[in-house]
Formats: sequence, C-alpha cells, structure tokens
Amino acid sequence: MADLRQLLRDLPVFGGELPVFDPAATPDDPVELFTRWLLGAIRAQVPEPHAMTLATADADGTPSARTLILKDVDAAGWRFAAHDGSVKGRELAARPYAALTFYWQPLARQVRVRGPVVREGAERSAADFLARSAGARAEALLGRQSQPLTSLAERDTAMAGAAERLADDPGLVPAAWTLHTVRAESVEFWQGAKDRNHTRLAYRRAGTTWTKELLWP
Repeated sequence: MADLRQLLRDLPVFGGELPVFDPAATPDDPVELFTRWLLGAIRAQVPEPHAMTLATADADGTPSARTLILKDVDAAGWRFAAHDGSVKGRELAARPYAALTFYWQPLARQVRVRGPVVREGAERSAADFLARSAGARAEALLGRQSQPLTSLAERDTAMAGAAERLADDPGLVPAAWTLHTVRAESVEFWQGAKDRNHTRLAYRRAGTTWTKELLWP
C-alpha cells in the first residue's frame, strides 16, 4: 500500500550523536574490537546489547533466523545455547555453520560474524543451562520449541510440571541442551553515518591470524 511505503520512507534513521570509528586505529584481532563495541553499547545503555540474530540453514540450504542471547565471546569464538530438538538445533546438526548479526541502533553500529559451529562438551553445556533463570530452564526442559500447541492452557500446565521437576531436582540438566561456539572465519564491523558515508571494516581469518580490509558501504 502506497501510504505504508511512504511512511516507511519518512521514518528517521541515525538520530542522536554517533560515535567515531577510525579503522586505522583498530586492533589486529576482531574479538578485541567486538568487545570494545559491546562494552560501549552497554555504557550507552543500549537495550539488550547482547541480543543477536542467529541465521542457520537446513540440509537443503533453506535459511531461518531468530534473535537470541550471546552467552560469551573469547579467542575461541562467539557462544550461544540451543536445545538439540529445536529448529536451530536440528539445522546445526545438519549444517554446522552459522551467521550472527548484532545491531546497536542508537550507535548505528552493526557487527556480522560468520563461521563453522562446534558443540561444546557436556560439562560446559550443563553449566550454561544451570546458569539460566528458573523459567528459562523450565521452558528448555520441555524440549518442545516450535512444535504445534493446542492451547495456552496446555503450555501453562506443561510449564508448571517442568517447574516442579526442577524444584525436586535443582541440578537437572536435559541431555539435549548444548552450548555452541561460532568459530569465526569473517567478522565485519559497520559504522553508520548521517550522511550515509558509512564505514565498513572486514576481518578475515588467515590460518591463525587475521587480515583486515575496508569495504564499500
């Protein structure tokens, strides 16, 4: 519809004061720069700065994406958790490769991460599960993500049952809960600008080191 198209065109973007990004002053390792940007987003009080879009694909190459929470990042990679029975869990089993996107809107900053995904061991996966809130553990314990639901009452009953199981056994961890690590092959940093003269810097893995190059906006 024409009115909606015009409304979308008229929406403001890149409001407020935007940070300066000098690619010449960046570190050799993208994890260090990502950590700087993440901490900057936290200091700027960007809502849920650890939220990210995870994109995966099934065995046929059909993509899907969803937003979830970054659990950690270090020299090994970017970590998130998933139930093996979920759509993302099944897709990662069939095609262990993923892309992550972070967007910190008030700062006009975006980070894209791509690479193979490896499963962490049972001990680290269990530690991640036990660190979740009670409600999040109860939901994950059900293992029914994305399955058809008859009614909200059915959901509430199942959640109550899962909560009781956890209350009886606080250390209970589903075997299908897995911590994953994206071992990045490429990491791209994008800094938006009001005049659309955006800055893009791409890191690409070359063995045990990284190369950097600027990209056209």
